[in-house]
Amino acid sequence: MKLVHQINLAFGIALVLVLSVTGIIIHYVLLDHLIGAQRNDLKAMSAEMTATLQQDYTAMSSVAVKDYALAVPVTPSNLSVNAILTDSTGSILSVSPSTPYSLVSSTSVDTNKMAKLQTATVQSIQNGTAKDFITVDNVTPQGKLTLYTPLSKIKTIEQALLKRLLIIFSTAGLVMLILSLFITKKFIEPLIQLRDELNKVKERRFADVSFVKAGGEIGSVAKSVFDMAGELNRFNHVQKQFFQNASHELKTPLMSISGYAEGIRDGVFEGESVRKGLDVIMSESARLKKLVTEMTLLAKLDSEEDVFKTEEICLQDLLTETVERMNPLLVKKGIALHTMYENIEQVKLRADRDKLLQALLNVVSNAVRYAKHHIYIHAEIQNKHIVIRISDDGPGISETLLPYLFHRFVKGKDGESGLGLAISRAIVERSGGLIQAGNERGGGAVISLDFPAVPWT
Repeated sequence: MKLVHQINLAFGIALVLVLSVTGIIIHYVLLDHLIGAQRNDLKAMSAEMTATLQQDYTAMSSVAVKDYALAVPVTPSNLSVNAILTDSTGSILSVSPSTPYSLVSSTSVDTNKMAKLQTATVQSIQNGTAKDFITVDNVTPQGKLTLYTPLSKIKTIEQALLKRLLIIFSTAGLVMLILSLFITKKFIEPLIQLRDELNKVKERRFADVSFVKAGGEIGSVAKSVFDMAGELNRFNHVQKQFFQNASHELKTPLMSISGYAEGIRDGVFEGESVRKGLDVIMSESARLKKLVTEMTLLAKLDSEEDVFKTEEICLQDLLTETVERMNPLLVKKGIALHTMYENIEQVKLRADRDKLLQALLNVVSNAVRYAKHHIYIHAEIQNKHIVIRISDDGPGISETLLPYLFHRFVKGKDGESGLGLAISRAIVERSGGLIQAGNERGGGAVISLDFPAVPWT
């Protein structure tokens, strides 16, 4: 069953249950209210009649009580209300003229026959056990006055009101159901569109994925799907570009090795040329080995968890070793390296020491390649974060290259494989840090590394 039908069915069942329960509650509440109102009316009427009987009894005190009691008329002002007057012994003295014929023993209601009225219905009314009547008792000078009214009339009024309410409820329920169908359609339509876009992702048509406009959580999911498709499309493009660039980078040294090896084999090179050819083969083999090693390391950093062994590292020791490793190259190039450390003696971070050292060496060696005379390494603590800035006085990074500097096989002028900074980014990010590149205002490139600091305990 489709989701839209499931939602509509669930809403319809819930609506029927709510209306049914509401109808039942209203039925009993309305019935209780009408019964209570009728009982209050009976009490007021009974009090009025009792006061009248008291006045008559006081005015006729000279008459014998028995003879007076037999002559008392009992006629309620409300025609739907009946009355029974009994003496202290429980004998019926008088009934209202509207008393049902079945409650008396003959067609004429005289004093003698009223005294003999002892039917089961009258007794149950007097005792208050009759379920079909509402009764109210009151003590009078003559005995007890019982007013009663049929419950069927109350139920008739209640049922008439309830029917009107049910008609209103049914109309409101129908309107709500139609409204729910419309709202459900509005909710489900973005999900259907989102399903179609996910099918495009499944078919690897990442560039064809469109943004689905929706609100709330569905809108958030739609945005995530759209962003995911864009990232997958970029990754797919990078992968294709990676293989193209890798093929090109691997093809160049292989062609040199193959050409010189065939020339030496066929006797094309003789004497000193053979030695030069062998030097080229060795140089290109070393370059090829380095390229394959870097590509392998990148693949491991992307896929294998065990290749990265984290530990607590002293920041100052790590920077000191980086400078010592770069000293031979700095002396060869005639470049001065300046270090500026601010309160980092008691600071450490968590990372794979060897790999993070390699990331720093890649960044510093890249600065050595483009620097004119000076390189600066500045390290400090900012808001419990370690910030390392490596800058040079070279020409800086071109604006067109800057957004793609850390991508694979992206290299500037005089670059080597184009994998060094990509490896550095992978290592820094695996260490929980962030690496960024930019240019100084006065010229020269600057690469900053940001790590969460772990203070010494």
